[in-house]
Amino acid sequence: MPSASAEINLEAIRGNLRAIRRKTGSGVRMMAVVKANAYGHGAVNVARAALDGGADTFGVAHVEEAVDLRQAGITSPILALGISSHKETEEILAHDLAATVCDMEFARALSASAAKRGKNARVHVKIDTGMGRIGVRLNDAASFVEQISSLPGICVEGIFTHFPSADEEDRGFTCRQIEDFRSLLARLEERGLRPPLAHAANSGAVLDYPDSYLDMVRAGLIMYGCYPSDCASRSIAIAPALTFKTHVVFVKEIDKDDSVSYGRTFKAARKTRVATIPVGYADGFSRRLSNRGQVLLRGRRVPVIGRVCMDQTMLDVSEVPEARVGDEVILYGSQGNETVSVEDIARMIGTAPHDVLCAIGQRVTRIYHGE
Repeated sequence: MPSASAEINLEAIRGNLRAIRRKTGSGVRMMAVVKANAYGHGAVNVARAALDGGADTFGVAHVEEAVDLRQAGITSPILALGISSHKETEEILAHDLAATVCDMEFARALSASAAKRGKNARVHVKIDTGMGRIGVRLNDAASFVEQISSLPGICVEGIFTHFPSADEEDRGFTCRQIEDFRSLLARLEERGLRPPLAHAANSGAVLDYPDSYLDMVRAGLIMYGCYPSDCASRSIAIAPALTFKTHVVFVKEIDKDDSVSYGRTFKAARKTRVATIPVGYADGFSRRLSNRGQVLLRGRRVPVIGRVCMDQTMLDVSEVPEARVGDEVILYGSQGNETVSVEDIARMIGTAPHDVLCAIGQRVTRIYHGE
């Protein structure tokens, strides 16, 4: 028995993508974002399920992630959303990847590699409309697209931008981004330079900004069954794909005033029944859940007591006297009539659901259902 497992319901991923498709319409292409090992779910298995669910293409962070998919037999289009290096131009071409471009130096290097191979390199131009991360500044975008379109061996397949606050209550900034990006597309259209695939909508925008759908949407967090924030609407019904679980390995009783774990931050106010589970922050169960988290045991919520350790965590099971070694413990997911969602955990520790999912460690066994 593994010390902890993440059980992935692939049918939930398929169903979530079908629900997204119903919202966006059949005329809009769908990118399944499987970067960071598919947000901790397992990129190859998720990619295969995503194709069944109607995904047209995949988004990854880096070339290395794309190559892993290719080596697993994924032949669909893949876009590396991050910056690629000059050293990766050969791999981009060898594996038929689309590259993000937002500087001329890299574009020329990719052009030279493409010319040497007698191939065309597919690129998507990244435009910074307010994310402030990578991307061509809006004022320089039209001339940049014109310049790289003239490079030999470069096929400008797409153009895209990203929203930093599409899941926030204030809609003004995102609306301005959409307006600016659409205005740029119109200018490029007038000059015969508009790429075939314009995309902007992330999960928050898919839920709440239909005017951002354009030619393609990028389904990230909502594909995995989580909403990006409390401010994002629930306009698409989605189902969580991941259950994070472990089991009780030890049970004992401690006396009043006995302490638990590092720093002695928990002192028993009464005789307390303590259960230990073999999961800690090295597995992705955050140390910020110390003395505040809750997990599910025999269909009931039980509190985390003391500091979460690297490999173990302690629970107060005084209210579950029947708890025994070997009992299943749900860290994220449902048991009986109770649920501890990834969103609950994110809210409790002041982070985003993406962070909670991506933190689940490699030593946690992934188990797939619905393959």
